[in-house]
Amino acid sequence: MVASVPELLRGEGLPRYDAITPEAVGAHIPTLMAELEAELAALEQGLEHSLAAGTPLAWGQLMDPLQRLGERLRWSWGVVSHLNGVCNSPELREAHAAQQAAVVAFGNRAGQSQVIFRALEQLAQQAAAGTTPLDATQRRILEAERRDMQLRGVGLSGAEQEAFNAASQELAQLSTRFGNQVLDATNGWTLRLTSAEQVEGLPPSLLDQLAQAARAAGDAEASGTAGPWLLGLDMPRYAPFMKYSRCRPLREQVYKAHVSRASGQGDSDEATARNNWPLIERILTLRGEQARRLGYANWAEVSLAAKMADSEAAVEALLEELRAAAHPVAQRELTALADCARRHGAPEASDLQPWDISFWAEVLRQESFELDSEALRPYFPLPQVLEGLFALCNRLFGIRIEAADGEAPVWHPDVRFFRILEASGEAAGEPLAAFFLDPYSRPGSKRGGAWMDECLVRSRRPDGTPVLPVAYLICNQSPPVGDTPSLMTFEEVETLFHEFGHGLQHMLTTVERPQAAGINGVEWDAVELPSQFMENWCYDRATLLGMARHWQTGEPLPEAEFTKLHAARTFMGGAATLRQVHFALVDLKLHSQWHPGCGQTPEQLRRAIAATTTVLAPIDEDAFLCSFGHIFAGGYAAGYYSYKWAEVLSADAFGAFEEVGLDNEAQIRETGRRFRDTVLSLGGSLDPQRVFEAFRGRQPSSEALIRHSGLVAV
Repeated sequence: MVASVPELLRGEGLPRYDAITPEAVGAHIPTLMAELEAELAALEQGLEHSLAAGTPLAWGQLMDPLQRLGERLRWSWGVVSHLNGVCNSPELREAHAAQQAAVVAFGNRAGQSQVIFRALEQLAQQAAAGTTPLDATQRRILEAERRDMQLRGVGLSGAEQEAFNAASQELAQLSTRFGNQVLDATNGWTLRLTSAEQVEGLPPSLLDQLAQAARAAGDAEASGTAGPWLLGLDMPRYAPFMKYSRCRPLREQVYKAHVSRASGQGDSDEATARNNWPLIERILTLRGEQARRLGYANWAEVSLAAKMADSEAAVEALLEELRAAAHPVAQRELTALADCARRHGAPEASDLQPWDISFWAEVLRQESFELDSEALRPYFPLPQVLEGLFALCNRLFGIRIEAADGEAPVWHPDVRFFRILEASGEAAGEPLAAFFLDPYSRPGSKRGGAWMDECLVRSRRPDGTPVLPVAYLICNQSPPVGDTPSLMTFEEVETLFHEFGHGLQHMLTTVERPQAAGINGVEWDAVELPSQFMENWCYDRATLLGMARHWQTGEPLPEAEFTKLHAARTFMGGAATLRQVHFALVDLKLHSQWHPGCGQTPEQLRRAIAATTTVLAPIDEDAFLCSFGHIFAGGYAAGYYSYKWAEVLSADAFGAFEEVGLDNEAQIRETGRRFRDTVLSLGGSLDPQRVFEAFRGRQPSSEALIRHSGLVAV
């Protein structure tokens, strides 16, 4: 009788999430690491023999086994990290932390293998000499692997390498701790509301949601109409509260709690202990030291070594172009909000504060466009939004998306599973990919934000059978309340379309070398192109009116409401652009200018930058950096600018559809197919500039982005 393989060691197929317990992580990840170490040693021994004998190396002798090693680790550790994000618990968090050091150590060990690096160099020399022909995809993969090994410290030795590895370990631990403290700080703050004055202005959907949170916390009799209500800092509760609450003192209290998360501010011992300031300085210090060990002046140079942008100056030039266009517009927007408050007799009109902006922006939006954001929710129940999204994908890309709930294991009852098939032609019905959708906020166990991640990557097994890609699509939108489905804000609709764009690039790739399939091998500052491209379709008449129907009556969204939505698209566009420029420039300067002896704290540097990138200075309590997970707990360090860099590409790409006419069905389908065959298909197999030019027929231009943002360049 053959013993079954533990789930975490299976390394292929869809994971059985219920079998991946904290106990399993502690028991089986050490076994995995030992097996991977043995496989790596065997690979090195074989390569050493070939190098010593002077025999030519073959791709399959080096790159394929190297990829299989990486895939085994990605599959097993990836599902642990995934569950840590969507089913967080103290036990799983502890198990993850206990094994993280071994995972990082193995990554350093493989990334610094002198034998493997010499083999890569020889393979590159053979390709250059023509003795080992490689196609363009293989050349890209080979060059990326050589570059990445250099960035992982393969050129270091002795004490320098030991210090580099120790810093890598510490950085991984600090990153995890940073993210955990943001999650804990977000979940650790609640405010029980009991009076009508405290909830004045809040729409029924939010009151129902706050009452549901109160019931979950033990107020069994809580109701949307009578309360009590439980407010929190998670976005589905925080954002609409700031937009609709008429109680200014409460808005101030909630805003200050939000912007001071994980900064050590607060009355409780827990709040004091959750202090990310020391972590920020340590992370930045270690990254600077790592950069210098690798021969770079700072971490920004390390980051840009693997990006589409070729220099910090090029990034700064784009950010300054956008800043110069956005700043005067944002100033006019702030004046308009103050005028609006003055018309309503609000005392804050002469002294607008950050906690006033969302509220008065919503008032002005309703006055300017007669557009009530909350009144749109009933037209966007999640099932219908999915139908509309799937219909758009059929229209543009010729794919069919079908629910397949029950065909795959899931980690929570809310999670759904879908399959993607070819819609027409000789291959009609052919399976292409699949994805999980985890749509709702779960305060306490699921980190905030929205993201796409890889479950399975397109490839072929050694026997030649295909592995179809599978994606994780994670959102944090308002959950259903009672018999009412999840009624989405328009912003949540945009977020879903955004993440699905990432998923499409992962799932519709035709590249079968996994190192360059889908999002793999795509430069980080180009990876947002498909996601931001998809957001544009939320404003397409056929798309929006095709999915927006009242969840109770079935009535379509009135044409007048679509016209208002479209007209309001650039509302507060200056502030939105300036906000992203501020984040991007702070990130870039922290990683290029800040060091422990520079004479200022990271926060002081941020506030100096704010002088030209904000129109309302950060308040004293504002500790935004302490929750800036993108750069301190994610992959965007010295790369947050990527959102705006890629938005130039995505806006220009959507411009191709505008040019043929959004109501020209034949041309839209033809252009959509070209987008699929280039941007979505080619993944990391080609330089992103060449991929874009293959679709657009020319180099990218920022004109469409500035136009879509409602800005006028100055």
